[in-house]
Amino acid sequence: MAEKNDLLPGTLDLLVLRILQRGEMHGWGITSRLEQLSQQVLQVDEGSLYPALYRMEDKGWIEAEWRVTENSRRAKYYRLTRAGHRQLEKAQASWHRLSTAIALVLESA
Repeated sequence: MAEKNDLLPGTLDLLVLRILQRGEMHGWGITSRLEQLSQQVLQVDEGSLYPALYRMEDKGWIEAEWRVTENSRRAKYYRLTRAGHRQLEKAQASWHRLSTAIALVLESA
């Protein structure tokens, strides 16, 4: 079983925006997709995910709508807005700069 890893501050927003770039999804779907794409290395609990979703909704990066799931349950579906697409581009560029800089230090130290 993979060990749970904590995300760096701001990383969850980037990952959620990237997942939603592919299409709208409810909260459970977002966490499942994140776990699947990271091969179970990244796991986000509800106590972290939903505050992040509400924060991104307040910032206008995502929109939400209540609908019925394929299991006949009500769930809030989230989708990216134009502002969310712009934020995702900025966050990805920032992440690439940061991860490149960290790799340079780790490789040269």
